[in-house]
Amino acid sequence: MVIAVPKEQENWENRVALTPEGVKKLVGTKSARVLIEESAGAASGFSDREYSDAGAEITAERKALLKEADILLRMGKPPAAEIPEQKSGSFHISFLDPYNEQDLVQKIAKQKINAFSMEMIPRSTRAQKMDALSSQASLAGYAAVIEAAGEIKMAFPMMMTPAGTISPVRVFVIGAGVAGLQAIATAKRLGARVEAYDTRPVVEEQVVSLGAKFIKIDLGETGQTRDGYARELTQEQLEKQRELMQDRCIAADVVITTAKLFGRPAPLLIPRATVEAMRPGSVLVDLAVDTGGNVELSSPGEIVDHKGVKILGLRNFPGQVAKHASQMYSNNLVNLLLEFWKDGNPGPDFNPEDEIVQGALITRDGSIVHPGIRKIYGLEE
Repeated sequence: MVIAVPKEQENWENRVALTPEGVKKLVGTKSARVLIEESAGAASGFSDREYSDAGAEITAERKALLKEADILLRMGKPPAAEIPEQKSGSFHISFLDPYNEQDLVQKIAKQKINAFSMEMIPRSTRAQKMDALSSQASLAGYAAVIEAAGEIKMAFPMMMTPAGTISPVRVFVIGAGVAGLQAIATAKRLGARVEAYDTRPVVEEQVVSLGAKFIKIDLGETGQTRDGYARELTQEQLEKQRELMQDRCIAADVVITTAKLFGRPAPLLIPRATVEAMRPGSVLVDLAVDTGGNVELSSPGEIVDHKGVKILGLRNFPGQVAKHASQMYSNNLVNLLLEFWKDGNPGPDFNPEDEIVQGALITRDGSIVHPGIRKIYGLEE
C-alpha cells in the first residue's frame, strides 16, 4: 500500500497533511510505503531528514508520486491539472469543499478516484478523533486572538502600576462554536474582558464556564442543526442581529467573528456602518473571510485599514500555528485510515455501508455517491 503526500501548492498554505509521527504509525503498524514530496513539511517545521528517519521515502518527482499513490493525502483540494496524474481506483483524502467545487468533483469522479472530503466527517462520538474541521477550527480561534493581540496597540490584561491602572482589553466574540470557544478561552487567559454571542442559546453555559459574558439577543426561533451547526437566519433576523450587535462592536477593542454556514456563504454580520462607528485602533478578525466573510470590508489574505480600524482577513488562521495544526490534521487522517485498516489487510477497507464512509466519501468507482452532494448537483432522479 503506497501512501503519498505531495507538497501543498497554495502560496498561503504552510501546513502538511502527514507528520513524521504519522509516518511512523503507518510504516510501523501497517507496513505501508510512505512517499513524501521533498520539502513538503518544511513550512510546518518538519525536515526531510525527520521524515526519512520515520521511515518515509523522500522524492522530488511529484508526477511519479501522484501516479504511484494508492492513497493520496493532502490538506487542500487538488489542482484540477493534477487529477489526470492520479491512477484510477486510488483514494484521495483532503478538505475538498464539495458544495462549491462541482467541476472539480466531477473531474475526480471521471478519473475514477475515490475521494473523501474531511469537511464531511460526521460529528459523532466515534468520529471525533477524525474530525479535522473541529481540530483546525480550534487552532483558528486561538490564532485569531494572538493575531489581534499583535495588531492592537494595547495590552490585553488589566495592570495596576505606580503610573496608573490599565484597563483590560474588551473582546467581543461572535459565534461560540469550536473556533469561538477557543477564542474566548485564549482571550481570557490573556486577561481580556470577554463577551460572546451566538444564535444558539444552548451554548450559553459553555461561554459562561470559560469566564465570558453571554450576550442575549432575542431573534425568535433559531437553534441548531442535528450536527450542532447554527441554523441559517432569515433576512429579517440578520438585520435585527446586526442592529443589536452594533453597540457591542462599538464598545469592544477587538471583535472576532467566527460565523460560518456549512456549504453556504458566510452571513454578513458587520456592515460598513458598524466598522465606521468603531473607534480608530480597534481590530476586527474575520475567520469566515474565505467563505464570503462576516465583515463587509474584509478581504481574503489582507489586513484592511479602514479609517483606523484594522480588519484581519488572513486566509489560513490555523496555518499561523502550522506545526501544531499539521500534527492535529495528521492525527485525524491516520485515525481515519486505521479505523478501517484491520490487521492482516493490505490496506483500509472503506465499507460503503459504514456511517463515516457514507458521510464523507464523495466519489467512488467513477460516480458521485454522497446523497447530499448528488442533490446539490441535481443528480437525484
